Amino acid sequence: KLVMSFPNYGQAMLKPMKQERDDETNYNLYYFSDFERHNAEIAAFHLDRILGYRRVPPVVGRLVDVVKEIKDVTTDRKLARTFFNSPVGNVCFYGQCSYYCSTEHAVCGRPRKLEASVAVMLPDLSLVTRRTWRSPWRRSYSRSKLANWEAEPNYCSTVKKTPPYNKGTRLLDFMDMVIMDFLMSNMDRHHYETFEKFGNNTFLLHLDNGRAFGRHSKDEPSILAPLEQCCRIRRSTWLRLNLLSLSQYYLSDVMRASLSRDPLHSVAPLLSEPHLTALDRRLKTVLETVSRCQQQRRETGSVILMNSSQQTLKKIVR
Repeated sequence: KLVMSFPNYGQAMLKPMKQERDDETNYNLYYFSDFERHNAEIAAFHLDRILGYRRVPPVVGRLVDVVKEIKDVTTDRKLARTFFNSPVGNVCFYGQCSYYCSTEHAVCGRPRKLEASVAVMLPDLSLVTRRTWRSPWRRSYSRSKLANWEAEPNYCSTVKKTPPYNKGTRLLDFMDMVIMDFLMSNMDRHHYETFEKFGNNTFLLHLDNGRAFGRHSKDEPSILAPLEQCCRIRRSTWLRLNLLSLSQYYLSDVMRASLSRDPLHSVAPLLSEPHLTALDRRLKTVLETVSRCQQQRRETGSVILMNSSQQTLKKIVR
C-alpha cells in the first residue's frame, strides 16, 4: 500500500495490483494470509453504492507509471531505495512494511505501467476523530482456536445486551456490513470505524475491502453467522436485496454495468463473470436466510424486520 499526497493537501490510499483478476485464493491458504486485491477495493465501492449504503469512501482504478508517478516524485527515501529492474526489464519496488515487503513480494509494472486502486482517504484524525470498534463476530485469527460466536449458540443474546448494540441502529448497521461482506466473500472484517462526534447515532465505515472477491467457486457461510444468530435486518436493506434478485435488476447485471464505468475496465473487466455469477448465488442465500428467520419468528410470534426511520419492529409482509 502507498499513501499518495497531492498538492492540494488531499491524500489517497493506493493499492497496487498483486495478482491477476482471475486468480482464486489458494484453498490451503488462511484468510489472514491472503494478498489484497486492487480490483476488490474498486468492486466493493460499487457494491456498497448498489446496496444503498454509501459507506465506502470513493475508490477508482488507475493505470500508474511506476517511474514517472511514483519513483521520480516520492519523498520517501526508504521507498525509493527499494526500486529495481526485474530480470525481464519490468520496474519493481517493494517498500518497507511489516509484511510482504521483500524482493520476493515486489510489485512490478509492465514494464512501467501498473494497475492500482486509489481510495480517497478520510480527513486527518486531528480534524475528524474516529473510533475503532472490534467486531463482535471477529474471527480468532488462529489456526486452531474457535471464536466465541463459533462456540456459543446463543451468542447474539449477549451481543444485544452489550453497548452499543443494545440500542439505536448499530446492530442493523452491522448486519448491513455482514451482508455486504458475504456477497463479496470478505472474511477479514475484524474491526470497523465510526465518527466519534456523533456517538452511537452514526453509520459504520466500510473500510479496507482488499481481501474480498478472492474465491468465486466457494461461498463462506460463516460470514452470515450474525444474521443467522440474530435474525435482524433493516427493512430498506431487505427490500433492496429483493429488488436485486429480480430478473430485470439482477445484482450481477447492475454490478457489471457499474464497474464498466471505471477507467480500468478498458484494460479488462474488474470482476470476472464467475465472480458476478457468485454475487447472484450469494444474494439468494441471504434471502433464504431471512426467510428461515421469518419462519422461526412466526412460530414464536416475534419479528425480524426493523424500520430504522421509525425505530419500530415490523413483521415481513408478503
